[in-house]
Order: sequence, then C-alpha cells, then structure tokens
Amino acid sequence: MTLRRKRAAILISGRGSNMRALIERARDPSYPAEIALVLSNRPDAAGLGFAKENDVACAVADHKMYAGREEFERSMQVLLELHRIELICLAGFMRMLTPWFVGQWQGRILNIHPALLPAYRGLKTHERALADGAKIHGCTVHFVVPAMDEGPIIAQAAIAVRDSDTPESLAARVLAEEHAIYPAALAYLAEGRLRIEGNRVYCGEPTTLPPPLRVPFAE
Repeated sequence: MTLRRKRAAILISGRGSNMRALIERARDPSYPAEIALVLSNRPDAAGLGFAKENDVACAVADHKMYAGREEFERSMQVLLELHRIELICLAGFMRMLTPWFVGQWQGRILNIHPALLPAYRGLKTHERALADGAKIHGCTVHFVVPAMDEGPIIAQAAIAVRDSDTPESLAARVLAEEHAIYPAALAYLAEGRLRIEGNRVYCGEPTTLPPPLRVPFAE
C-alpha cells in the first residue's frame, strides 16, 4: 500500500537555496513529503520563480501590507490552511515568528541554521567562526521555538575550517551540507520517526542517535 505523502510548505524571503534542495528531493515519489506550497513574505523573492517553474503552488503575504506581526501571521495561517499544509520548513525566511504562530505548528515546523548550534546563533555565522579561529563549523536543522535559533536539534553536519577559508568559501561548503541534511530531516519528520523529549530529539529508541549526522571532513 502506498503511504500518503505529508503536505509541506516552505517559507522563504529570498532566493530560497534550501527551498530548491527540498523541491528537487521531493520529486522522488518515494519521498515521504510533497512540497505543496512556497510562501514568501516578499513579492520579489527570487525563489518564487523557481517554485513556479517546478509547478509548486506559490503565495505571498507581504508583511509590509499588515498593521503588525499578528495580522501578518494570521494571514499566513489562512494560506497554510487553504493549502492543507501539515509541515513547515523555513528556508531563509527573515521574519521572527511569534509564540502564537509557533504554537500552531509545534513539533511540525523546522529551520536550518548555518552553524553548529548552540554556537553562533543569529547572523554572520561564518565571519564569527573565522574570527574566533574555529576549526570546525557546519549547519543545524532544528525544531522551531519562539526564541531565535533555539529548539531541539534534529540533525547537524560538520566540516573542517581551512586555513585559507574566507566567509564566502566557508559559506559555500556549509551550504552544500545544508542541502544534504535538510531534506533528510524533513523526511524523518514526515515519516513520524522523530520524538522530542525535553530538548533532545530521538529517532526510534532513546539509545539511537537522531540521524542524519554528517561529518564530511575528508576533502
């Protein structure tokens, strides 16, 4: 019997690099989630064009058109409900979400961050890692909570920092790992394989490490 694929939405504000990776991975009919909607808070977001070219439904809720965050988020909620969305992935969505909105999607909304959380929350993660002389850097997929760049961690990928790295070269190598772990994390969520206990995420029995954990140091 063919299992029903979960309907996922991707929220973007710009080019949507991770959105592309998710859409491309979901082309496989065996993938447990379908990308049913790309929703942007900016009508000029470059990622909308890619989504349309790949026959993914698109919608815009321009945050500048609303009186405040609550009105904006309630408009997004209506769009998500209209498209029967079950899971959400944030992919470069540059708006802080209120506790009300996060509460509507508790345990069903993911984010990817370009650092090994809990290190380097916020912006300019690659510049800060290089300034600190970090030898290991990477990215994290986590469940979204009201606080920025917090929430139970699902998956991480680590890379070695090269002596010759610039913020741009480091960002490019981290981005390649983001494109690997984000679709994998969404698949585990869509399959119902993730369990949250406190601030930890388990896949299967409590002794099982939450996959995928990637440490691609070999270059």
